[in-house]
Amino acid sequence: MRSSYLFTSESVSEGHPDKVSDQISDSIVDLFLSKDPEARIACETLTTTQLVVLAGEIRCKGVYENGQWAPGALDEIERTVRQTVKDIGYEQAGFHWETLTFENHLHGQSAHIAQGVDANGNKDEGAGDQGIMFGYACNETPDLMPATLDYSHKILQRMAADRHSGAAPFLEPDAKSQVTLRFENGKPVAATAIVVSTQHAPGYDTGEKEAQLHAYVKGVVADILPAELLSDATEYHINPTGSFEIGGPDGDAGLTGRKIIVDTYGGASPHGGGAFSGKDPTKVDRSAAYITRYLAKNIVAAGLASKCTIQLAYAIGVSKPLSLYVDTHGTGTVGDDKIEAAIGKIEKLGGLTPRGIRMHLGLNKPIYRKTAAYGHFGRKAEGDFFPWEKTDLVEDLKAALG
Repeated sequence: MRSSYLFTSESVSEGHPDKVSDQISDSIVDLFLSKDPEARIACETLTTTQLVVLAGEIRCKGVYENGQWAPGALDEIERTVRQTVKDIGYEQAGFHWETLTFENHLHGQSAHIAQGVDANGNKDEGAGDQGIMFGYACNETPDLMPATLDYSHKILQRMAADRHSGAAPFLEPDAKSQVTLRFENGKPVAATAIVVSTQHAPGYDTGEKEAQLHAYVKGVVADILPAELLSDATEYHINPTGSFEIGGPDGDAGLTGRKIIVDTYGGASPHGGGAFSGKDPTKVDRSAAYITRYLAKNIVAAGLASKCTIQLAYAIGVSKPLSLYVDTHGTGTVGDDKIEAAIGKIEKLGGLTPRGIRMHLGLNKPIYRKTAAYGHFGRKAEGDFFPWEKTDLVEDLKAALG
């Protein structure tokens, strides 16, 4: 590993068009899971100027059965979509929660997929699709996340909080951030560049108002990043195009699942390719990505490594994972093969089958809309939310290692 290098990660706000789509898709997942914990959902969302379109496959008791929608179900779906857009803050001529056009093209799940996934007789529930999933953790921040991504998320979270509270009324919902850090011996030592582009009210691209916006952004950055990382040498790029009044789905179309690196580890870890939002937890794209983060985080929290990557692989319709791979990048206090063996000994993990993962983490609940902006990982585990961020496996790992 190089001892000195620059590394960069980006984040996007809840008002970014792709994140609007992710949040709508996950609001639909939550709606259906609140009606039926065993619901099957694969919901994709397209957003563009004054338009939201849903497409995908579902199965949900009391909502969609035998090819028929229950009375009032379609109206409830539309209300959920409009409320999500309203909560984000879009009341603009080009994208307004109340006046946008809504189309619903959701339909029933394929019977051929269902027969492979459903438990039947002696057959355990199978994975909802084939694929590879990665989890990652490192000790760069208290959240055990890559510092570049952690700071990028937190900058935008602060800005969104100030927008919603009225503390920064000149901000509009769409925004992006990017943080570049210099690393020495694997540790961040300096912020070399900060990029923040934020949609703004008219007039905040020139003169005193532009200076006010720039000063505000620099103040947020100073609050989020450790003071020792910032200096006069830190380069700032704030709204580098000059103006950013037209934003969100009016400025650029949004699609579910286009920000998978923002959702995960900011490029510091491999990604299997599957998106998360819009999918119920039988889809291992989602649930196995959560359990691999959980395992990697607990390995680092246990002091077994300062950095850890984990991979799982599945076949559609098959319950048992095809492989488990642990890589502590040379930082492990025990062999990676020993950690793999220890994971296999922990019975509460249910053999890392789709059902075992869902049962251990409690994933059959309406907990997903909160994941759809500012990252699925590095968040605070609270109540039913973000259970994969708990570090309650530390003692089990130590016991399994003997």
